[in-house]
Amino acid sequence: MVWLPYFSYLAVLIFVIGIGAKAIKYLRMPIHLRWELYPIPHEKKDGSYFEEIDWWKKPRKKHYLNQIIFMIQEILFIRALYHHNRKMWYASFPFHFGLYLIIGWLFLLIIGALLNAFGIVNNLTEIIQTLAIIFGAGGFILGIIGSLGLIIRRATAEELKEYTAPEDYFNLFFILAVLGSGLLAWLFSDGKFLVMKDYLKGLITLKPVIIEDGIIAGYVILFSLFLIYLPFTHMTHFFMKYFMWDKVRFEDEPNLPGSKIEAKVAEVLNYTQNWSAPHIPTGTKWGEAASKGVE
Repeated sequence: MVWLPYFSYLAVLIFVIGIGAKAIKYLRMPIHLRWELYPIPHEKKDGSYFEEIDWWKKPRKKHYLNQIIFMIQEILFIRALYHHNRKMWYASFPFHFGLYLIIGWLFLLIIGALLNAFGIVNNLTEIIQTLAIIFGAGGFILGIIGSLGLIIRRATAEELKEYTAPEDYFNLFFILAVLGSGLLAWLFSDGKFLVMKDYLKGLITLKPVIIEDGIIAGYVILFSLFLIYLPFTHMTHFFMKYFMWDKVRFEDEPNLPGSKIEAKVAEVLNYTQNWSAPHIPTGTKWGEAASKGVE
């Protein structure tokens, strides 16, 4: 398939542009409503600095390491789901961890391809390739188990049926197809992922490699289609967690006179209300509603 490398280039281009556009969109959104949920990981104590006398006169100390540790635990192990919805966690954890392994697999293959492109072949490259096999095979297997588990859970749990849209099933089946084709490619065509490494090397060095094997080509096609599809779905929450946590959940900067927050709040208060509900004074500014109250 001579056209396949160019299709992969197109998929990566659309993915990068789509993700970048969505990130810029969120960065430009109005200031969020503060949650005021404590404790916040970057504070050592359980309460808030607002509880201290004359807090605005004291220097603030943020312990970002604690916040990073919290986020790593949540991302890798889906900790909140484990504590609040254990049945869903049993499917969600292998699903997400399998995807993380696939990301690691791609990273290892790219590193191996780069080393190979520079003519470096030694024990390190062998270790990287061995790790790629472990990550890839483990990721495909865990991801498939998790995908099937989530599909079954959403289809059988009464409390989830009303919150499960057709798009949710489509996304899970799409991911299942991608992972399944990858597993088949590993089992029957590319047990050491050498073909995939050479394909990535060709993409990186701008010397495309033609894949003759139909199973491997099928996996590359499905994976490329998924890259094109991903930026336009709610699955972009994989990077939106940064905005949700660091910029919303853990954001506790004080609104002091002359600060950037004060300017952002003033901008939002100047927005015009546009509601269809009769109890909302449509057409007035938010600042007026905030100062007089909603009638």
